[in-house]
Amino acid sequence: MAKIPPHIIDDIMQTARIEEVIGEFVQLKRAGSNLKGLSPFTDEKTPSFVVSPAKQIFKCFSTGKGGTVVSFLMEKEHYSYPEALRWLADKYGIQIPEDKPATPEELAAISERESLHIINDFAKDHFVENLHNSDEGKKIGLSYFIERGFRPEIIEKFQLGYCLNKSDDFTKTALDKGYKKEYLEKVGLTKTKDDRSFDFFRGRVMFPIHSVSGRVLGFGGRTLFTDKKIAKYFNSPESIIYNKSEILYGLHFAKGDIIKYDMCYLCEGYTDVISMYQAGIQNVVSSSGTSLTREQIRLVKRYTKNMTILYDGDAAGIKASFRGIDLILEEGLNVKVVLFPEGEDPDSYSKSVSSTELEDYIKEHQQDFISFKADILLETEGDDPIKRAELIRNISHSVSLIPDQITRNVFVPEVAKRFNIKEEVIWSEVTKERSNAAEKEFKEAQRKQNAADTIAHDDPYAFEPNPMEEVQEIQQLVEVDDPNEYDLMRIMVLYGPLAIATDHINEEGKKESVETSVAELICHELAIDELVFDRPVFNRLHQLILDSLGENTLLKTSYFKRQEDQEIIQFITEVEMNQHELSHNWVTKHNIYTSSEKDKLQQAVMGSIYAFKSSKVEKRIGEIQTVLKNKAGDISDEELMDLLAEQVSLEQVKRMISEKLGRIVIR
Repeated sequence: MAKIPPHIIDDIMQTARIEEVIGEFVQLKRAGSNLKGLSPFTDEKTPSFVVSPAKQIFKCFSTGKGGTVVSFLMEKEHYSYPEALRWLADKYGIQIPEDKPATPEELAAISERESLHIINDFAKDHFVENLHNSDEGKKIGLSYFIERGFRPEIIEKFQLGYCLNKSDDFTKTALDKGYKKEYLEKVGLTKTKDDRSFDFFRGRVMFPIHSVSGRVLGFGGRTLFTDKKIAKYFNSPESIIYNKSEILYGLHFAKGDIIKYDMCYLCEGYTDVISMYQAGIQNVVSSSGTSLTREQIRLVKRYTKNMTILYDGDAAGIKASFRGIDLILEEGLNVKVVLFPEGEDPDSYSKSVSSTELEDYIKEHQQDFISFKADILLETEGDDPIKRAELIRNISHSVSLIPDQITRNVFVPEVAKRFNIKEEVIWSEVTKERSNAAEKEFKEAQRKQNAADTIAHDDPYAFEPNPMEEVQEIQQLVEVDDPNEYDLMRIMVLYGPLAIATDHINEEGKKESVETSVAELICHELAIDELVFDRPVFNRLHQLILDSLGENTLLKTSYFKRQEDQEIIQFITEVEMNQHELSHNWVTKHNIYTSSEKDKLQQAVMGSIYAFKSSKVEKRIGEIQTVLKNKAGDISDEELMDLLAEQVSLEQVKRMISEKLGRIVIR
């Protein structure tokens, strides 16, 4: 891929709004000057994901991830840095210079995950081209979609296509373009049997399956043949980019309206989603013919806590879906159900009535899960007392799954009223169900603990730490995560452009006060003693600052957030999110508190510089003492004397620094 020019990157970063982009993936609510929501990176009940519109950064306190809008897309959608920028450029209408087609050598260098995404994008374009510009595609595929009542703009929006009914049309084209057969097979577009490769989806109309951000993860292919021996639908096999239990068809197109209307409609198939969308109900998704999973429910939960399931008139299918309703309840969502007339489904019904009539039907026929379950089961079970009792237990079990106590309190009287039973009886059943579930959870935890204890008994060292590993970890913490160097770099990136007064000896030997920037002062002090940072990311930041000073430029934090280096962005996010916190040295070492670090910036800067130097001196003294203690017999007398002299000198420097730190603190 061609490199994106720096001025285009600046345009993208200045135009993109992190709250708008993340809002497409996470339901955010105002929390003071920030926005807050459930982490998209982990399963959590209490929101710990924070977005700062003012600083254009995010921080996930559950996982520690943080950064800019580009960092978010890289973490969430597994984009490369250039891909995240291109996604943002496309969203905000920013033109990027045309790329040159990737050569086979360039494709080989791209990661496997990226390669699979690129192949799926190519396949999507190929199938769309077939649909609109090949005789077979227009005659068979396009005619089918038109007969289904899909308008041209809807066909285009959902990127519907057609795979020619030829053995290896797509495979041959892809191989000719330089795509690896290994990757074509991994995404399920190509199958190989007896050294013969062929197109998996040949002769089928194609439905691309998108991620939340719009990447093509896989395909659904529908045959147009009536032969019952041929499966009506084929789906892409699971791969490192496609896990069907974690994807909802249509969510990419629906997420905006789901947030807008605080409601998600769930139906069964691809055409259900497309027809409902075309009819004006666009907050609709599909589980693509698979049983609803917990992961899919959590996807919806990012945008809303309200879900309405749209069923056709198939009673057997409805009963099979009861487990899905229980999963929705267990995840804390409010669930309602709409049953379409017998013989109708969301696809057919949305085409037989006007948009207003469709909306009215859904509003008038939606039921809570109690009424729905009761109606369906009573209709099939009749008046048999035993079966009626089992039905009550079934519904009580569903109520027991609701995590929120207030919501349970609302539903228990409803169940009692529906079946003319005392509330105490229903409460007793709900309590018993919850107790059984808690006991089962406890036993499972105990079983895992017992298994761990058994392993530990069989191997007494199974969970014992390796003493050498502990020493190495401690050394790594001291060397890499030294709080003094963290604090110095924090001050340099936050306050680098600000001016502070420092003492200077002029040509006449007199002390005078001069102004300099924080960045210049710190870099000058480090250069005097030839000091560097131990943490690699800090050295890279230091070099960026040195380069900018060489060009008479002072860098703001916004510059660092435009870097491709995600470790730099992660650090900048940390310090910006905690900018209200005081210097590590002031709070923990000197017990000095101020309303703002800027109020005592000169003291904070000098204190941090001297604390950093002191830690370097102490580290070197420790290294010398280790050599003198363990290797004194292995070195010459001259080397020994040099080390002793260095230690004495360093002890003097250490005392001088301590005195300077003391004066800074009490000044």
